[in-house]
Amino acid sequence: MAKNKEVKTNAMRILEKEKIPFTCHTYECEEFTDGLKIADMLSLPHEKVYKTLVTVGNSKNYFVFVIPVAQELDLKKAAKAVGEKSISMIPVKDINQVTGYIRGGCTAIGMKKQYVTRLDESAKDKDIIFVSGGRIGSQIELEPGDLLKACKGEYADLIM
Repeated sequence: MAKNKEVKTNAMRILEKEKIPFTCHTYECEEFTDGLKIADMLSLPHEKVYKTLVTVGNSKNYFVFVIPVAQELDLKKAAKAVGEKSISMIPVKDINQVTGYIRGGCTAIGMKKQYVTRLDESAKDKDIIFVSGGRIGSQIELEPGDLLKACKGEYADLIM
């Protein structure tokens, strides 16, 4: 059984359909591993690797935030960026139901629904960033502006 055929994720299919250039990086991993370990496994600079976090607001709407992997989401700044009084992280058990992805393989591109998405403004001055490819074992390298185009997001100040 050949294992080198790349399994395309929803995120990759969307990027191809939108003609957005990206590079996929794969790594061996069976279960959730934190983003810093993945960055190290792929020898990626931590400041260019971003994680995707899913939250729920007072309004019961879901919001997606993409921030540097080594940083913490500032919930007050994040709430302000999406016009909510307050937001909280969704429980890990709800990630798949809400996004269609699993923990460790969640990306802002191609979720079950189009959620309001914000990318931390630290990405503005980067030529490329790395985000989850939509499953455990893959990272997508692309320009920050292209990520925003693909997930219909905007920049915001999100980290502590």
